[in-house]
Amino acid sequence: MSLSEKQTQLIKASIPVLAAHGELLIRHFYQIMFRDYPQIRALFNQTHQSDGAQQRALAGAILAYARHIEQPEALNGTVDLIVNKHVSLNILPEHYPIVGTSLLRAMAEVLGDAMTPELAESWEAAYWQLANLLIEREEAIYRAREDQPGGWRGLRAFRVVGKQPESEVITSFYLEPVDGGPVMDFIPGQYIGLEITIDGASMRRNYSLSDAPNGQYYRISVKREQWGRVSGYLHDRVALGDILNLYAPGGSFTLREGDHPIVLVTGGVGITPAIAMLNALAGSGRPVRFVHAAIKQRHHAFRGHVEQLRQSHDHIERCYLYDQAEHGDDANVYGQVNAEVLSQNLLPDSEVYFLGPVPFMREVLRLLRGFGVPQQRYHFEFFGPAQALE
Repeated sequence: MSLSEKQTQLIKASIPVLAAHGELLIRHFYQIMFRDYPQIRALFNQTHQSDGAQQRALAGAILAYARHIEQPEALNGTVDLIVNKHVSLNILPEHYPIVGTSLLRAMAEVLGDAMTPELAESWEAAYWQLANLLIEREEAIYRAREDQPGGWRGLRAFRVVGKQPESEVITSFYLEPVDGGPVMDFIPGQYIGLEITIDGASMRRNYSLSDAPNGQYYRISVKREQWGRVSGYLHDRVALGDILNLYAPGGSFTLREGDHPIVLVTGGVGITPAIAMLNALAGSGRPVRFVHAAIKQRHHAFRGHVEQLRQSHDHIERCYLYDQAEHGDDANVYGQVNAEVLSQNLLPDSEVYFLGPVPFMREVLRLLRGFGVPQQRYHFEFFGPAQALE
């Protein structure tokens, strides 16, 4: 279903009302969808629902789509993020009619008389224009992953063969396929999708792969979140020998090939994909600066591992920051990431990868821009739904 010129103009004319009612509209959309299609609930992180993050993210995405309705290629970066997230959660073509029906019903109920039959028809066409694009790109990824050595489509059973505390709040899980076959390679920085049933409720989550690819097992390193139902279950109830069901690796936050120096800047559990990158870089000879911010040393995961790599590889240097250091903690900086720390660790022509809590990432992005680092030289990804860093 393609858009006519009149439909395009109607979509553009609806931008002010969407901007005014976006979050209310999306909250109502989720209420309708979860009420009428309860089977869809497993695809969504309910923590992000309760704190409003998912609503804000989707409202912003719909508004951006409306604003770029004549030039959707401007949203290619966002579309790629959505596609990779959908694939990690095994979103399928049959899910799209559910979303479309619920969204159009929410628009009609929230916008009232402003949602004329012509505008409703225009938004239906706009929705399916985007949906068909996503479906096509997602299928291409599903097919490519299935065709890789050790690849698969849908769920695959993995056994927990190792469970290792990395800090007071982060634990690693080593996962080998139950079928005994090889596992597909991935690019450091990518994540796997996990589907798990807790007390009868099915849930899906994404977790970064925290070790370089080896063809035999995957490692994820999970932070215990205060209200995290899945993270708490993994920490407290999953034991050696248990079976976890995984979707194949994906994600667009990936280590680029080349010979540029690398700067890895992480906060908290954002360290997990950076460790996979660091392990892959250890034998490369590329200059690496590893900057990690933690609350305190007891919360600092992989410190011993990074120290071993630094001592055996002259091209790796590190800087640790502790914001709430305790007596005896050993850090390079006692405080938060700042201009001085970042400027001392930036290298000429370096590629910068950063990940962590949103305030941390917002500050790193502000500093990188202030230093004049070109946009194509820094890379980041959000936990959970995408949020504006501006």
